[in-house]
Amino acid sequence: MQLKPSLIINLTTLFVLMFAQLLLADQKHPNVLLICVDDLRPELGCFGVDYINSPHIDELASSGTVFHRHYVQAPTCGASRFTLLTGRYGGAGNGSLFSRAVQIGKNPKSVPLSMPAWFRKHGYTTVSVGKVSHHPGGLGGDRWNDPEIPEMPKSWSRHLLPAGVWQDPRGWMHGLAHGEIRDDTRTKSGGISMDVLQAVEGGDEIYPDGVSVNEALRQMDQLASDAESPFFLAVGILRPHLPFGAPAKYLQPYESSTLPAIPHPNKPDGKTTWHRSGEFMKYNRWNRNPNDDLNFANDVRKHYAACVSYADAQVGRLIERLKKTGAADNTIIILWGDHGWHLGEHSIWGKHSLFEESLRSPLIICVPGSKQKPATNSIVETLDLFPTLCDLTGIETPKTTQGVSLVPMLLNPNRKGRPAISYFRKAKTIRTQTHRLILHDDGFVELYDHRTPEKETANIAATEPELVAQLQRKLKSRLVGAEPGK
Repeated sequence: MQLKPSLIINLTTLFVLMFAQLLLADQKHPNVLLICVDDLRPELGCFGVDYINSPHIDELASSGTVFHRHYVQAPTCGASRFTLLTGRYGGAGNGSLFSRAVQIGKNPKSVPLSMPAWFRKHGYTTVSVGKVSHHPGGLGGDRWNDPEIPEMPKSWSRHLLPAGVWQDPRGWMHGLAHGEIRDDTRTKSGGISMDVLQAVEGGDEIYPDGVSVNEALRQMDQLASDAESPFFLAVGILRPHLPFGAPAKYLQPYESSTLPAIPHPNKPDGKTTWHRSGEFMKYNRWNRNPNDDLNFANDVRKHYAACVSYADAQVGRLIERLKKTGAADNTIIILWGDHGWHLGEHSIWGKHSLFEESLRSPLIICVPGSKQKPATNSIVETLDLFPTLCDLTGIETPKTTQGVSLVPMLLNPNRKGRPAISYFRKAKTIRTQTHRLILHDDGFVELYDHRTPEKETANIAATEPELVAQLQRKLKSRLVGAEPGK
């Protein structure tokens, strides 16, 4: 007997709900700890990389599900976080959430509730610490500290960023050791004076994350002590965002290490979304360019790795404190990277492309009471996290979300995903299990076959017209009414 599609959908929904109830036992509304890490590549021990020291994230992964094929909607912080926090496609720029806030001011009913606002509506205390939306602390203005310009109106019970010796959120965002703030006044060469790399002796608090995570620990203690309402705590960890500065103890293990060769390091031929690595190149680089200086390239990669290990240590502090509060047995933990980062692939040092290195990032989901499942290679998107958390916490999923719940994959890691959609500036892309198609606004197409050694270095669009047409249809159908990139 063949089941009708509608019956299959209903049975799947019932199965998801039963699974969530089984995992969470009689605890109807578990807490949520959402850890957002900036510019984190999916290169960690739990992702099969042996030259990165990430023991705390690896331990977290050992009790959850690792998503090897997670893709973000945009290769830039603000737009990627827009999707995380709204469950919707959105603009492609860092001001996407501020544009949404303006629309709320004009017509609140026309804008769907954000994820934290939705959880707050359902009885959660929602707290954000660090860089969770694009601006740390969630405020606008010249120094990102103007309470009259909220980035996410009415979403958070508390939206916090202790700037410490960096004076204000903008200073914290680009801070180096002991309160050094980036001076955006351009030098004669058009750059800025702050060093792109740094490693200074001292404790975690000499860099920005040490201070903000201290506040996150205080908030966790306060939230866990409230027996009346569950909490939704989002903590944004800044590193490994530029500049690559971390306490020297995190660099030491890498100083004498040998790194693997950079894959496909050459600038691509033809029209692509390649760029000149402007964000990286404007820092003080001592007149060195990693694209033609292998020693400097390796220095950059090692300092990036040190920042990853520093971020990993902050994750460890959060998990340890969660256990000490006694709330760990009733808390869903999500670790999410807001996008990837090129370390020389395609001759790029940064994000902001539509290549794999910019769009693929780590995702780990840990549900209390569940057994570790094998990692999944099925494609998933940031878009899917809002409905997933609704399913896992037992609250209704708003009809305005555009993703799909990943709970079925938590049950069966072999379950098939769906193609991932991303966009930036004047192009959009769709990633399937085997191919990536990039469609430029002027109609130019890139098509890459990931089954070949060339991967995203050989554009085969001219030889595969039927596949190009098929993927273009899928891409456009998924984006109907979404208007990404506007």
